[in-house]
Amino acid sequence: MERFVAGNRGTARRLLPPQDHIQQQQEIHVVMGNEACDLDSTVSALALAYFLAQVRAPPRAAVVPVLNIPRAELALRTETTFLLRERGIPAASLVCRDEIDLRALHRAGLLSLTLVDHHLLPGADAALDEAVVEVLDHRPLERRRAAPCRVTVEPVGSCATLVAERILQGPPGVLDRTTAALLHGTILLDCINLSPAAGKVTPRDEACVVLLEERFPDLPARDAVFGALQAAKFDVTGLSTEQMLRKDLKVISNDEVLVGISGVFEDLETFLLRPGLLQDLESFCQDRGYAGLVAMTVSFNERHEPTRKLAVYSQQEPLRSTLCRALEEATAPALLLRPLPSRGPGLAAYAQGNATATRKKVLPILRAALGGPEEEAAPPPTPMNSLVDECPLAQPVPPLCPQEVLERVSRMAGGQPPASPK
Repeated sequence: MERFVAGNRGTARRLLPPQDHIQQQQEIHVVMGNEACDLDSTVSALALAYFLAQVRAPPRAAVVPVLNIPRAELALRTETTFLLRERGIPAASLVCRDEIDLRALHRAGLLSLTLVDHHLLPGADAALDEAVVEVLDHRPLERRRAAPCRVTVEPVGSCATLVAERILQGPPGVLDRTTAALLHGTILLDCINLSPAAGKVTPRDEACVVLLEERFPDLPARDAVFGALQAAKFDVTGLSTEQMLRKDLKVISNDEVLVGISGVFEDLETFLLRPGLLQDLESFCQDRGYAGLVAMTVSFNERHEPTRKLAVYSQQEPLRSTLCRALEEATAPALLLRPLPSRGPGLAAYAQGNATATRKKVLPILRAALGGPEEEAAPPPTPMNSLVDECPLAQPVPPLCPQEVLERVSRMAGGQPPASPK
């Protein structure tokens, strides 16, 4: 993995400017995560790109993982830079979005694109949609893609689980220790150390963690991995309000307005007491053209149980009322909101009684409130590479125990069923 990532940095340098590379007619297959570019998105892109580069013989294209943020944003992804540094992958080796001209490559007919941890490109990237050949995601499908695009959308806690399953089903020996450690740590962080109380882990996430530990017994203990990554993720020391809001940011829109949705890694009351907060919120929205902002905060106790709160900010009262009403009246899921004292005009704050309702589950509520795209009522059938037979994606997580999933993975990999999960 380390040599692969370093080599792709060299490839990216040759792509700036793209004209020289285009003249050589070298095809480029980019594996790219979403615009929030969290640890799951980053590791999923790196690991899947590494796998594709190993199994394609001879390769028709250079496979390049791309982080879907500018280089200047990378320092804010503290858990990502921490884990990669721990595994011998320096940030300088990564390829960021502003270091490769995807549009020029696409215009030249040289780009193919795999999306991981998302399946919809933003409007600014609409032209690149024609280049998408595969999607690997773990959130509800909002738009169908026509063949021959390969679509894998499964209700698991971490997209890294889907990538790990793909690699484990591949040729023996492809998975190295570095890649296994990256996937292992990412699943643990995404699924809150496999804690059922957090409401994110599924049997397949747990099965992948166990299988990675079976393959590489010297992987660090789960508690140590999760604790280190959680501390890195929640380290907001020295960050301005603007940086905190940019750290984990998504955007939703309709034809008229943009609304930012920021994950904030500290308690809401602490966040709301930041000096000059209202002015900072207004400046943040004005600088980006947002009509409003929803800040979703999360903190954890010693048992890894989450506390979630949220704040809705907009100087446009009708928009703020629309968003608040949608959140208060939501039933799928019900957020069980309790109003908190307001800290100023244009701002509404809530404690969220349903702590299992993550941002992934809240985003469709907010999109519907704006009149954005609705989720597909009948998603396509589970792809053939799924470990779960006949599992419609519209249904809840299938009732499989981790051992059953492990046995299926083992049979696909040609090995013996592993021992029972610890």
